[in-house]
Amino acid sequence: MEFRTINGRRVPIKGGGKSGAVVAADVLALGLAGGTGGLTLGGGYSLVSEVGAGAQNAVQGVGSGSGSGGSAQLKARKSEGQKSACKGDSEAAWQRLDVKQLKRTARQQAECVAVSFGQIRDFFTRTRCTSLDRALFLVGDGAGNTAVLSVAWVGLASARDADKFESVMKIHGSGDIRPLGSAMLGLADIRFTGENYGSDRDGKTVTVAETELVSGHLDRDTLDAIAEVSAYLPRI
Repeated sequence: MEFRTINGRRVPIKGGGKSGAVVAADVLALGLAGGTGGLTLGGGYSLVSEVGAGAQNAVQGVGSGSGSGGSAQLKARKSEGQKSACKGDSEAAWQRLDVKQLKRTARQQAECVAVSFGQIRDFFTRTRCTSLDRALFLVGDGAGNTAVLSVAWVGLASARDADKFESVMKIHGSGDIRPLGSAMLGLADIRFTGENYGSDRDGKTVTVAETELVSGHLDRDTLDAIAEVSAYLPRI
């Protein structure tokens, strides 16, 4: 068994029936008790480097999929998902985020005022939209964790109008285009908060996507990523 001396006490680094993460947690406790932090050994040697990523999670309280490494991975997966979405491959886009489509419904119309509210409705009373396509998806990871996803493709008369609309839409609390009712997917009523949101503008079309958790657990970053990827899907 290997030991290191922390604040005058010999602490096991390997073996003893404990994982590296638990050992690191013990060392942290000793360091705090000694008032010195106890995380850096002589010569700037880091205990986290010795016991590995599991210990780093224990010291920092980082869960799986979180932290700088998890964020970088999610960012890369989101980027790849957006590329697939741009090609019209929604299945591949969502697979990048470990979810797949379970249900879908859609509706087309050419009027936006009646299905919007707040500053968004005010915008449409002054600036007419030329088309509106809305879709509602239920996506899940196959383990009981599901989310409802609303996507709206809004056509404007000019790229300038589209830019103005997206600027208003990005302001949280400015209103919204009402998503299709979740009852159309056989779900209980879901209120979209706008917290998990993505948008994209392509010429005169603005795509707006929002997600909300339905069942189980999908963390905020994943819900955001699903919306940001789905905003790149072409009009249905």
